[in-house]
Amino acid sequence: MRKLTFAQALNEALRQEMRRDPTIYVAGEDVGKYGGIFGVTAGLLEEFGEERVRDTPITESAIIGSAVGAAAAGLRPVVEIMFIDFIGVALDQLFNQAAKMKYMFGGKAKLPIVVRTTCGAGMCAAAQHSQSLEAWFMHIPGLKVVAPSTPYDAKGLLISSIRDDNPVFFIEHKMLYGLEGDVPEEPYTIPLGVADIKREGKDVTVVATMAMVHKALEAADELAKEGIEVEVVDPRTLSPLDKETIINSVKKTHRLVVVHEAVKQAGPGAEIAAMVAEEAFDYLDAPIKRVAAPFTPVPFSPVLESAYIPSKDNIISAVREVLGK
Repeated sequence: MRKLTFAQALNEALRQEMRRDPTIYVAGEDVGKYGGIFGVTAGLLEEFGEERVRDTPITESAIIGSAVGAAAAGLRPVVEIMFIDFIGVALDQLFNQAAKMKYMFGGKAKLPIVVRTTCGAGMCAAAQHSQSLEAWFMHIPGLKVVAPSTPYDAKGLLISSIRDDNPVFFIEHKMLYGLEGDVPEEPYTIPLGVADIKREGKDVTVVATMAMVHKALEAADELAKEGIEVEVVDPRTLSPLDKETIINSVKKTHRLVVVHEAVKQAGPGAEIAAMVAEEAFDYLDAPIKRVAAPFTPVPFSPVLESAYIPSKDNIISAVREVLGK
């Protein structure tokens, strides 16, 4: 099968969906002539024109607010917030309008909006361009939260998100854009709310998200040399969360480590750990461990940023701890 980068897979998903459905349009800062700061929307302006690929001013509230109105009127906007760090100025449009309109209108309103954004550290982009804020959005009823880790998942999940009649917050870790992987040329969908077991194992379950999936797999390779079989579960969608796959994995391995790049306090790992403690406590043979970033803004210094991001060695230590080794 041919290989695409994560960014190319997203671009292909957008292009194929825009060819399929003329009600889909793309808008955001630098998505047109520049092709997106990470190249995800490259070439779309040339193929679909300014009516469907719109550069906007630096005004996040207007980007999402206009998408809410357009979606309510029958279009399917895919809008981009360049960095998740700047979503704060548009929260009312997202939390109080997009996420609630279907509920408040008795199910009569459709809000087929996809908000694409980037998260994550690793580029020395400092505290205002490097955060992982996915837990904020998991807390909002009416909002779906998608967080892919591979090019294959990125394409299938984005197509599913565009075809969904509800608002979807689609988070792309910026350090994954150059990652290559097998991607089918034809359009395909991956159901939202369905996790993927990236590696089978019997000794401990590691639930990891986005860039951390790959560090968990590296840790699993290392631990396999010692005879420790790690099962790596990638939720892919954080809301709705695939509880069944996670709990069934814990029932098999009896141990759980949750890994994410967001800060540990009130992060997505807190929700996953609490859910397993509530619904599968009797199957656990050891306390649940969380591997996450410290409770501090992301440092600018490369040395400090490297120490901030959870590492393969952090994951290995956590696995050994739950195994009592």
